[in-house]
Amino acid sequence: MYIAVFVLGLIILARAVYLQFGEGSKWREKAQKLTLKDITIESNRGDIYAQDMRLLASSIPYYEIRMDLKTPSLTNKVFYSNIDSLCIGLSRLFGDKSKDNYKSQLIAARKRGERYYLIRRKVNYNELKVLKQLPIFRRGRYKGGFIYLQENVRFQPHVNLASRTIGYTTKSQTGNVVGIEGAYDHELCGVNGVRLMQRLSGGVWMPVSDDNQIEPRDGKDVVTTLDVNLQDVAENALLKQLKKHEAHHGSAVLMEVQTGDIKAIANLERDSKGNYHESYNYAVGESTEPGSTFKLPSLMVALEDGYIDLDDTIDTGNGSVTFYDKTIYDSEHGGFGKISVQRVFEVSSNVGVSKIITKYYTGHESHFIDRLYAMNLNDKLGLRIKGEGRPDIKYPTDKLWSGISLPMMSHGYEVRLTPLQLLTFYNAVANDGKEVKPRFVKELLYHGEVVKEFPVQVINPSICSMSTIRKAQKMLEGVVERGTARNLRNENYKIAGKTGTAQIANEKYGYHSDSRISYQASFVGYFPADHPKYSCIVVINSPSNDVYYGNLVAGPVFKEIADKVYATSLDIHPRLVEQDDTANIDAPYTKIGYKPELNYCLNQLGIPYNDKETRKSRWVVTSQHGSYINYLDYSYKRNLVPNVKEMGAKDAVYLLENLGLEVIIKGRGKVASQSILPGTRVVPGSKIILEMSFS
Repeated sequence: MYIAVFVLGLIILARAVYLQFGEGSKWREKAQKLTLKDITIESNRGDIYAQDMRLLASSIPYYEIRMDLKTPSLTNKVFYSNIDSLCIGLSRLFGDKSKDNYKSQLIAARKRGERYYLIRRKVNYNELKVLKQLPIFRRGRYKGGFIYLQENVRFQPHVNLASRTIGYTTKSQTGNVVGIEGAYDHELCGVNGVRLMQRLSGGVWMPVSDDNQIEPRDGKDVVTTLDVNLQDVAENALLKQLKKHEAHHGSAVLMEVQTGDIKAIANLERDSKGNYHESYNYAVGESTEPGSTFKLPSLMVALEDGYIDLDDTIDTGNGSVTFYDKTIYDSEHGGFGKISVQRVFEVSSNVGVSKIITKYYTGHESHFIDRLYAMNLNDKLGLRIKGEGRPDIKYPTDKLWSGISLPMMSHGYEVRLTPLQLLTFYNAVANDGKEVKPRFVKELLYHGEVVKEFPVQVINPSICSMSTIRKAQKMLEGVVERGTARNLRNENYKIAGKTGTAQIANEKYGYHSDSRISYQASFVGYFPADHPKYSCIVVINSPSNDVYYGNLVAGPVFKEIADKVYATSLDIHPRLVEQDDTANIDAPYTKIGYKPELNYCLNQLGIPYNDKETRKSRWVVTSQHGSYINYLDYSYKRNLVPNVKEMGAKDAVYLLENLGLEVIIKGRGKVASQSILPGTRVVPGSKIILEMSFS
């Protein structure tokens, strides 16, 4: 037995030596993997800004608060002498538990030897600052066991404003990347850092130290082209019309003509409760039959080929024409008869356009389609924002092509475009034929410095000849001046554009469902028509009321947006005619008042005045003398109520209160009457009522 035990001991010793030196590195590495690991520290995600640097999306830091109750420096003396004050502070700050509840839980956790005890999640930065000043916690990580971990939560300060275009990302493997957040995720997210964590009893992981192995690098900030004010106008104007017509959804996009900058993009959809929200980016993603707005490219093809001119006439008859088994109608009962090509476009005659296109392109259908392709109407815009709808303009060799395809396509059926794709085409017409790519982002910033700019991208330097562009512009202006969009005409600036009213095809039932026809109303154009600065499209889908025409449903949204842009953009206003310096201009009306302030105002405005008749008085009476203001002394006695008629409120109150009177003002403007007559002896503390008037 002695020998057997001795041999067993030798075997154990040999095995221990082998494990220590032969396989030591292997087991040490395995032990380290079980007790130590690297975790990823998320970098600070970049912010998203509007064009004027107003914040559209940012990350708010929230913190998870934990406590190491067994840190060596936290002795029983320190812990128990400060635990009451700490728990009072926690109870007051969070208000979720009583002081005694906090105290009993912390003492129990200390007895259990908790090294990573959870106190609270979702703590904001201001609360964190208070926590750092509480007893025990103010000693820090190693002396007080205070541990906090940061987590960033994304938020949009303007809530639903352009929320779908601003977008979001989700972290799951099948996560979504939506809008600008998704398109520029790589630039926004930055570079993550690495921190070493140690496993404690109970499977809890705690940072080994406050220092990171690799420090995270902040993400870049994205500066968009969006204008917050115009975005607000677009959304409110769209919402108003959607509610009025009980429509299912709608979109509105405002674009800068020369740059393609998207200034506003609104998408609203009605939920089951009748409320409207941004749930889908229809302007980018929904490809539908545009209807009459497609008549512009159709006629531009014929103009470019020289088959027609604006003065040529076409007989629209009684307002109907039949191709095979399909009859096309005009909206005007009885038709328009024989009218010019210009008038065909202005009144949006389906019969006129379909007759023109079938007359010249029957047997040459592929040439018509090739012309449309040459104007990039069948190409995606190539946006970085995900989810762009696919345009669809079929070719004569396609299996779905039929005998009625050409006349139907001529006025916007059997073709599909997204609102943004159609707007880009109209924007090219406004831009003298140069087609530019819609731009959502202007530049990237890193800690305030520009690190990358996104220049204007030209899709097509010339979609057609300048002659055709000029004729297209004339047709579009005629629609608002004399055609279907006369309700948008105004005296301040000219609008050019096209109305659209299209029946919506259901995948199962075609254009009719439950004896109802669904419509899509639209208006697309630009302004000011003589010097185009902005283009805009409004599309409203499935208005439920009987009104569904583009000029009445979509047009008012366009007009409201255009009016706001025109009112706030001085650069698109016509220049004022300069006045002749030698012309005699009457001086403006001025009130009785304090002389130094009057002098300052008149000097700033360049208005001459004569003060030679005044002596030492600092108060003056003014009068108009042609092109200049004349001053006369204004005097009063200290013990008598002065005459303050014709004074402004500021000066009248100053004089009267310095005499000890209590002044009550009613109305606005200048003093029209005073309750205590001028020359009355002053009784300090008396109330005097001043009636104000603008007259």
